[in-house]
Amino acid sequence: MTGDRRALTALHLLLVWATMAAAVPALGFGVLATAWSGGMGSGAPFLALDALLTVGLLALAGMPARTVVPLCGSVPRRLGWATLVFVLGTLGVLAGLAAYGEDVDLGSAGTRIALTGAPYAVAAAFFVPSRWVRLGAVAVLAAGVVYGGFVGPAQSKQRQHEAEVARYRERPELLYLGTVPPGMQVSRAEVGPGYFGVEYRSARQDEFAYVALTVRPPLSPTPRCPEFAQRGVTCTVDAHGEMRTVRDFPGGGRDVTLTRRHRNAEAEVTSQTLDEPGLRHLLNTLHPLSDTELEELMREKKIDHRL
Repeated sequence: MTGDRRALTALHLLLVWATMAAAVPALGFGVLATAWSGGMGSGAPFLALDALLTVGLLALAGMPARTVVPLCGSVPRRLGWATLVFVLGTLGVLAGLAAYGEDVDLGSAGTRIALTGAPYAVAAAFFVPSRWVRLGAVAVLAAGVVYGGFVGPAQSKQRQHEAEVARYRERPELLYLGTVPPGMQVSRAEVGPGYFGVEYRSARQDEFAYVALTVRPPLSPTPRCPEFAQRGVTCTVDAHGEMRTVRDFPGGGRDVTLTRRHRNAEAEVTSQTLDEPGLRHLLNTLHPLSDTELEELMREKKIDHRL
């Protein structure tokens, strides 16, 4: 391919790109306006006319390439070429819209508008009788498929994951986890607007064991018992500021709750099955929720975020 033909080919593809980068957004706006005004059925004639005008613009853009692209040599053949480029390029635009719908990053609004013309330029390149031009079109097409089908979605998932982690860590002063009691496992964790709650349950299906941990901003400067005790409930506060509340049930059994200050938060554990030494051990082993522990809770879908 001589220098003049290379320049003419570059101009041809540039014209196709520029024409469609300007026409496709207008066509998309027409589709939205038609759908908004009365549905796709009533606007079908308008859309068909818009598509025909776009094909006509493509045919005009192909006129300088009459000596480069055989299909652009005559008006009928150029119209056929324009129709093929329009159809193939539109398929590429639809694939791009599908990727964008999956939150694949396609850049700013200006970049996305510029990208709308790229599929048509790639389609037009396949009709240029040059091995290198066609190889370049294949390379661009392959890069688009790899990014839109693999790299972009992976980056999108990573961004979503990072946003979810950031949402869970909005109140890091409340994110504390205790050592799992023997024979139990973390069943569920919940991040609320003013608390972090963790439920521990038995690791075996045939056994019942339950412990609830709640970390929240302090309700008072130091834990203190209610002024008026409920029936069947005893409450004491020891010299270290730990509050012990025991609720006895009429049929036997009791619910034990231990509450204490932990740094800038207040931690509370309660259970009917775990004894007091076990509850105190859980409080004694409170530690900031690590990234590894949070990742595991998210991977196993054991953590929720409540507004």
